[in-house]
Amino acid sequence: MVTVALVGLGDIGRGAHLPALLRSPEVRVVAVADPVAEHRDAVAPLLSDGVAVGASLDDALAAGPDGVVLATPPWATPELTIQALRAGRFVLAEKPVATSVAAAAVYDRLTDAERERLQIGLTYRHDPALARLKSWIGDGVLGGPLLVRAHVYDERRDPANPEHLDRIRRTLAHGTPVVHEGAHVFDWLAHLLGPGALSVDDAWALRTDAGLPAPNLTGARLHHPGGHRVLAEFGWLTDTLPRCELTFLGPRGLATLDGGTFALRLRTSARAEDVEFPGERGPRCFDLQVARFAALVRGDAAAPAPDPDLAAGLAALAVAERVATLAMDGVTA
Repeated sequence: MVTVALVGLGDIGRGAHLPALLRSPEVRVVAVADPVAEHRDAVAPLLSDGVAVGASLDDALAAGPDGVVLATPPWATPELTIQALRAGRFVLAEKPVATSVAAAAVYDRLTDAERERLQIGLTYRHDPALARLKSWIGDGVLGGPLLVRAHVYDERRDPANPEHLDRIRRTLAHGTPVVHEGAHVFDWLAHLLGPGALSVDDAWALRTDAGLPAPNLTGARLHHPGGHRVLAEFGWLTDTLPRCELTFLGPRGLATLDGGTFALRLRTSARAEDVEFPGERGPRCFDLQVARFAALVRGDAAAPAPDPDLAAGLAALAVAERVATLAMDGVTA
């Protein structure tokens, strides 16, 4: 049984990571930590006797876990990751791996052996929907090249939920939605479209509320060396939101990935296929991620290296940052 400590008990920590860890038959939670007392109090009823509850990574490490899950904000994650790795632990670090490429430079201090113990929490990479979609693309079902449209809208503005509004406003202060959401989407595209890096052609940004610390809508045009074109949009904090989905259009067919459920829809001249996978997307992906992390910690032959690894996290961050930088050119308000 792999022993794990969870550091970070905010929304994603207590709402997704902790439930997945507690559901898993492969891991045992031995410690949780968060500097906010209210967060610690909120999870206390969920924990078994003997689980250490602390305020810091040091407190969590004192419990002697095999691995550490960092559900921390990107401005805190790099140094915590390095500290846990230097302490000899395996680490699953929430995306994005840093707030910027410059901030991520601290990862250069890691040795190859330390990198081999670091899995990046690009959670939805593990979903079977992406494996199915990748097979359609790789097998030529859609033909090529592809036009990819990624409409990624989340975090609806709800006037009745001021706590959520305040939290997302604070997150915006550290970067536009593409900095945070783009880490997932650009990783999916790198995984799906095959070898070669995405290049950014141009980008835009729009602030729908002058009181926001940064534009809440942003988008870009990108191209892939395989000849594919990508049109991407990211948005937060409007009272209503467009459909969240990714479409992949080729000369032979169209595949649609529902951003909320990861249900797949395939249409070609020869076939029509609708695919839904058991369970809800979120718990399904977090459960698969925990299983992959546990296999890495155990040293299973099927998991000889972290997946996704730091290189994947850094590549996704670099594309997101390039979009954010180009989008902000000329934005003065």
